[in-house]
Amino acid sequence: MFVSDIRKEFYDVIVNQRVALLVSADVDALCACKILQALFHCDHVQYTLVPVTGWQELETAFLEHKEQFRYFVLINCGANIDLLETLQPDEDSVFFICDTHRPIDVVNVYNDTQIKLLIKQDDDLGIPSYDDIFRDDEEEGEDGDDSGNESEGGSEPSGKRRRFDEGAVERRIERRREKRDWEARRREILFDYEQYEYHGTSSALVMFELAWVMSKDSKDMLWWSIVGLTDQWVQDKITHMKYVTDVGTLQRHVSRHNHRNEDEENSLSIDCMRISFEYDLHLALYQHWSLYESICNSCYTSSHFKLWSIHGQKKLQEFLADMGLPLKQVRQKFNSMDLSIKDNLREVIEESSNKYGMKDIRIQTFSVHFGFKNKFLASDVVHAAAALLENIEKDESGTDNFIKALDSLSRSNLEKLHHGIKLAKKKLISVQQTIASCICTNQILSQGPFLYCYLMEGTPDVKLFSKPMSLSILSKYLLKAFVRSTKNKRCRLLPLIMAAPMDVEKGTVIVLGIPPEAESSDKKNFFGRAFEKAAESTSSRTLHDHFDTSIIELKTEDRSKFLDALITLLS
Repeated sequence: MFVSDIRKEFYDVIVNQRVALLVSADVDALCACKILQALFHCDHVQYTLVPVTGWQELETAFLEHKEQFRYFVLINCGANIDLLETLQPDEDSVFFICDTHRPIDVVNVYNDTQIKLLIKQDDDLGIPSYDDIFRDDEEEGEDGDDSGNESEGGSEPSGKRRRFDEGAVERRIERRREKRDWEARRREILFDYEQYEYHGTSSALVMFELAWVMSKDSKDMLWWSIVGLTDQWVQDKITHMKYVTDVGTLQRHVSRHNHRNEDEENSLSIDCMRISFEYDLHLALYQHWSLYESICNSCYTSSHFKLWSIHGQKKLQEFLADMGLPLKQVRQKFNSMDLSIKDNLREVIEESSNKYGMKDIRIQTFSVHFGFKNKFLASDVVHAAAALLENIEKDESGTDNFIKALDSLSRSNLEKLHHGIKLAKKKLISVQQTIASCICTNQILSQGPFLYCYLMEGTPDVKLFSKPMSLSILSKYLLKAFVRSTKNKRCRLLPLIMAAPMDVEKGTVIVLGIPPEAESSDKKNFFGRAFEKAAESTSSRTLHDHFDTSIIELKTEDRSKFLDALITLLS
């Protein structure tokens, strides 16, 4: 059931209770979690935080905590499957679900007692009506009545009884036919509704609006909601239109906070925090790197120049010459560049980018200043937190990485954020090197209805790409780069399936599907259903454990029959 008054029906219900907080391992969920933790801290709400990376961990966490807790808050997990069927909870357990995954399972929508959805209904949800999917079957009772009439009519003349029987049989046949028609229509409606997977409003934004309604919103909470939204944009989960609309909403909140704090901050302090809206450069981490390295390792510029080719490298040199920036300046750390260059750098880059066809080099975003020294763009924080979440340098557990990523979002832990930025740079370099090697060695194959790329065992950084977020970023950047490099027009319209070794000892691969690359793309992904069908028809040993249905694990030896089934299914 949708919660219409989030304060009354959610927060006021749990404020005097102990709450279990089950949080998915993605940056938007981390930000929503930080906002909720801050609210809980204000009101002294007792809670237990449990990170979950998939359905199995969610079930385990629920089983471990169901005795002590009645109220469960799920962030970015739980909306897109029948939760009561999966978890089999007691009747007094209540689940509050704040999740961006769409479509929402219809049983969750129409359950009034145990499932409460903290989801904005102004998203285009397209939920089927109750009567189209559920019906109270009275057929058995009515059949019983008919047969009762038959037996009672034993004393009547036989001709009359026969006519009566025929009427009862016809009614029964009619009802069965109606039921078959209704079931066929139901299947069709549910297929249309569940066919595509996509993402709705950021959970961090929903949680921030809760804080705002309660007049408890702070600048930190506003910053976390900005980072949550930016994560959806960086991970390419929402359309450009949706991003711009939500940025507009947050911009109004930023103006309100800045206006409210003008008087306080005339006396600037070392620990003050300033958030500002900016049209900044579409370059990853450029303020923490050299401009040259950022251009080389940002998806937008590297795919535009085709930097994996010698011709692309030459074109980049021409671009730098056109800007009139000395190479010495471009190759040193951004912080060390001459002030005279830094001051009008954005305008210089924008002017040259327009000549080279990069019309979208400037994007709407936000930046934050902590004190006088530290400035971060929202996308910097997203890259850093994502790199910490999937850090493979030390063999630490997922929970340790989750806590570090969560800590890096607090302004009191800037050293962790800087460490995350270091890891993010390494990750972006790995992504670009892998893209260059895939394109130069023609590893992207056209399989008919889709493109397919498999990262071989032994590829550098293959361990990094066994993680879902890193593989997802690689797939999206690789598809953009491939579309720029291929001369085959048909291939430009195809989706991509990417596979990488997951666990060599167990012999599993991780498989991920993404929709075609197009400016007008609605970001809807049909691979979740296709993967289920293909696994079913070939009895492939798969594990559908991720909250995103378009990511699965598969036994290595089943890979070829699984792919053949997908080709047949999608042709």
